[in-house]
Amino acid sequence: MKRIASVIGLPPESVDRYESLHSDVWPTVLARISASNVVNYSIYRYGELLFSYMEYAGDDFDADMAAMAADPSTQEWWAVCMPLQRPVDDRAEGEWWKELPEVFHLA
Repeated sequence: MKRIASVIGLPPESVDRYESLHSDVWPTVLARISASNVVNYSIYRYGELLFSYMEYAGDDFDADMAAMAADPSTQEWWAVCMPLQRPVDDRAEGEWWKELPEVFHLA
């Protein structure tokens, strides 16, 4: 199981729209997330930051993420959500959400 945590900014003017969208995520997007072997996925908000946590239960992370990125419904969802977000300045090249290092885990 691969655990992934990440952060991104969410300006105050985007909070209501972002939370409204995520209170009723499109079924096709949810199905693609599951088909890409992502489980136990949550997004939290703290002020102007979003924190996400997910677990990857598959055996080819890159292929599953590529399948998600190629999915037309997911692309449409991202086109709606991404303008609401503000990537953090110190993210790695190519990242939208900044992946965070795990410093502790109790299984």
